[in-house]
Amino acid sequence: MALTFGLMALFLVLGAPLAVTFGLVIFLQMGSYGLSIAGLSNIPYEEISSYPLVAIPLFMLTGELMNRSGMAAELIALADLLLRRIRAAFGYITVAASAMMGAITGSSVATVAAVGGIVSPEMIRRGYPKGYVASLTASAGLLGVLVPPSIPLILYGATVGVSISQLFIATMVPALLMGALFLFVHNRLSRKVLRGGIEGRSEADGVLDPRKSPARIVFDATSALLLPVVILGGIYGGIMTPTEAAAIGCLYAIGVSVGRRLISREGFTRSFRAAAITGSGILIIIAMTGIFNRAMVLNQVPQDIAIWVATYIESPIAFLLMVNVVLLLVGTFMETNASILLMGPLLAPAAERFGIDPVHFGIVLATNLEIGLLTPPMAANLYVAARAANARLADMMPYLGWFFGAALLGQAIITFVPFATLWFRYL
Repeated sequence: MALTFGLMALFLVLGAPLAVTFGLVIFLQMGSYGLSIAGLSNIPYEEISSYPLVAIPLFMLTGELMNRSGMAAELIALADLLLRRIRAAFGYITVAASAMMGAITGSSVATVAAVGGIVSPEMIRRGYPKGYVASLTASAGLLGVLVPPSIPLILYGATVGVSISQLFIATMVPALLMGALFLFVHNRLSRKVLRGGIEGRSEADGVLDPRKSPARIVFDATSALLLPVVILGGIYGGIMTPTEAAAIGCLYAIGVSVGRRLISREGFTRSFRAAAITGSGILIIIAMTGIFNRAMVLNQVPQDIAIWVATYIESPIAFLLMVNVVLLLVGTFMETNASILLMGPLLAPAAERFGIDPVHFGIVLATNLEIGLLTPPMAANLYVAARAANARLADMMPYLGWFFGAALLGQAIITFVPFATLWFRYL
């Protein structure tokens, strides 16, 4: 095992793609694992020919269409209309818009890209430092995974065998908790970063089109607001599975974009291309991690981990504390979806030994790894937010620690207060 993880670390340092790394470390050690090419050849196909995984490219296409058609901008305009009279309103708008986009894209990085590209320039015009804008946008992007539907949770549910619908329900309270913590930090910090603690006003009083009336802004945003209702209402109402809801949501986004003539033919093509490229990348990683995880299972690595944990760790609290530390480190160096696929099957059996609910453990796992998007070197949220705000990472450091601390506090509550995720079991 030491050689396996050593080779993995070496390939990643050398810049090898994640999919290549996961597959190559097993192919180079087939003899020691008692495997053969013939035995491994069908695993990639078996891993990605899973019905729940169809939701991933569909949700990605929905998010691309919402962003390129301008419906995402309409959501932010609505948030601006509702919150503009509040002191330091645009920080609240950023958090609210991130939650809205999370309900559409299911991806943290996609949420940061969509919201940051629209809100960041406006916040800078209103007097916020670039580093603060990037820090807030990157942190609020975590809601992209906590607000369902969530691509990492789809991956966890599909690989570990947990109800994806229950995982989506379980994220509701954690999402509200994390959003409230970010809002509190913004409320405190905005008094220091803004001159007089008050936002300036740009020439255009409104994030998008100052000529639009309030009624028009509400009307335009209605079609975008209905999308999460269709997706989540279908899932929670027991009408659709998450995969079926993803397909219906995708058709809805296509219909609205085309029907309202919000997107050009070129934009339509680019949306499909971007979703196909990103979705294919994730599926290739899933295929290769399938080889890795199959080798681990055949050699009883998850069982060995579970036995080791049961031998040296005596309580669920100590186990969860250890898991938090390990996952935060893993999230720092590995991409979230790959980390979910690697750590989920390895740690879930050990969690089960301690009587930890697999739904609760899935939320703990995903949230921990998502926080890794705020910690270099694999800090995708930071890089995307910095680019949107034209800021340097050094500019972000004075502010990022406060949001990172809020995320850790939220993670601690999610981890050690199971009711925060399993509340629906008590209704």
